Amino acid sequence: QTNMTMTKGHRRPAASSTRSKLLAGLLLSQTAIVAAFQSQAPPLPSLFQSIQHPSLISQTRLDAKKKTGGGGGGFGSSGGFGGGNKKKSSSKAAVLDPSKVRSVSGYTGSGTKVLATAANNFDRIRKLFGKTATTDVYVRSPLNDESVFWFVGKVIRMITDEEAQADPNSNWRPDTTTENELVGTVYPTEIEAIISQKRLILEYAKNQLRPQNMAGPYSSALELWSAPGDSEMDVVQNKITLVKIDGSTKDLRDGFHVKDVGYNPEIYVGDEKEKGGLRVVRDLEGRPVKPEFDI
Repeated sequence: QTNMTMTKGHRRPAASSTRSKLLAGLLLSQTAIVAAFQSQAPPLPSLFQSIQHPSLISQTRLDAKKKTGGGGGGFGSSGGFGGGNKKKSSSKAAVLDPSKVRSVSGYTGSGTKVLATAANNFDRIRKLFGKTATTDVYVRSPLNDESVFWFVGKVIRMITDEEAQADPNSNWRPDTTTENELVGTVYPTEIEAIISQKRLILEYAKNQLRPQNMAGPYSSALELWSAPGDSEMDVVQNKITLVKIDGSTKDLRDGFHVKDVGYNPEIYVGDEKEKGGLRVVRDLEGRPVKPEFDI
């Protein structure tokens, strides 16, 4: 039997209050953050209940060596989320436009406030549109295992009232309008919602979720892949092909604004902290390698 952790009815907004408490704690001083999370993150409601099926990958067994520098190990561990023992360089780094990109500086605790902002934006937009505007995000770490795709959370974006009205699953109602909610001058695409938050998503995934599979020697080749919003069960049942996200922040349009997108991070609880959470096996094109099945 393979070992896997899974959830029925994965609906992150239902756990937003618990997550908000976690993020609020992260917004303490860096010293408090490091101290509070030195051992383990506080327990949160599980996103996935246990199921077992041969199509799910078993836990990759690796020796998790302690990192002495440049590491990171999640919120408030050595280096902190978005942290690493980086030294300041005299050379000028490229400055990213904060109106277009959610970036993590690389210094201790630098990702906590950015993550909280992204999560709050997710909740706000989710209330407007529901899963219609949501996209699930996976990370592939080919230098570790090229066939495994790890679920790392969800992004969301502002969409037009017409798009929302056309989808029966949307939270949009005929007596409401969301045009005044848009901060930028263009409605974000799914790709823009991901690449504008790419650094945040990858830093979170490799430091907080699976450093043994994504950090250190594996980090240079990480890839982002997408699936329709709230489709975790269909992905596990091999009914959906994942789509690779290519592009960079240079591809963001002039009218795009990062306040029009949000990110809801996956959070590991219980055994997931050691064994890992939802991940699936796909070929190099993101296609299922085994037949569909029902649960």
